[in-house]
Amino acid sequence: MNYVIFKISLVAMESPSRDREAPPLEDRPAIVIAVFGSSGRGRALLDRFHLKVVERFGEYDIRWAYTSRIIREKTGTSGLRETFVALEAAGFNSCVVLPLQIFPGSEYQKITMIADDFEGLHIIVGETLMHRWGFVNDVINVVSKNFLQPTEGLNILAMHGTPVTTDPANTVYLGVEQLVRTRFENVLAASIEGIPDYETMFAKMARKKIAEKYKRVRIHPLLLVAGKHVEQDIMGEEESWKKCLEKLGFTVEYPMVEHEDDRYYQSLGSSSEIEEFFLDRLAGAVQKFSNTR
Repeated sequence: MNYVIFKISLVAMESPSRDREAPPLEDRPAIVIAVFGSSGRGRALLDRFHLKVVERFGEYDIRWAYTSRIIREKTGTSGLRETFVALEAAGFNSCVVLPLQIFPGSEYQKITMIADDFEGLHIIVGETLMHRWGFVNDVINVVSKNFLQPTEGLNILAMHGTPVTTDPANTVYLGVEQLVRTRFENVLAASIEGIPDYETMFAKMARKKIAEKYKRVRIHPLLLVAGKHVEQDIMGEEESWKKCLEKLGFTVEYPMVEHEDDRYYQSLGSSSEIEEFFLDRLAGAVQKFSNTR
């Protein structure tokens, strides 16, 4: 896979893509990229993706909205409703939303609820990265390029997960776990929160003495950015996945990406192929808007 990170100015993300008057509805909608957000290294990935969006959709007014209240307070950025209000005030009466979500879970539901409740704009919300089972297979095909072969070791997919049993993303989490377990002889999947449960996975690995067979284990995140969940829950020095796996007898690997003499934990957002999938989701939403006119 092609993984690379660029450090880019945040200025472009906080304003429309061009200094011009807002076009009327009959010309084109605005584009809103809705993301949980990041106040750390993940910002570099969002910056890079912004440039990709501008490159492909430069004729549109492009804005960002952050769904995390904590991130908004730390960075001074706008939420989704605030962004809709600003667009309406600027003269728009329609927009297309690209949710930078991996799974269509509760975060995605919040985005669609806000969009449905906002009466000032005609809003089309696009699909998430793994919104369809075909998309799931596409993502797994990309991630699997970096898998250890069965003769080399074991692979674990790390998903975010949710503690809420009614979250619709649970279906996809379980589906991914079953898919990779069936398709690959040396791949497991678990969530940091919720199901499939990582503690149960570790207990089963201990009972079956999997470490005696594979020795090495490589962790692959199904996360947009490698933030605190990776730095602490997965690769931290206390009560982390890494420590649990080492106690089982594994040598633990986590792929890194490098740029300008600095090293970063790999994430889905650092893959150019995954970026293209998100751009495809945006193109689909724009086409859906055109079809409703």
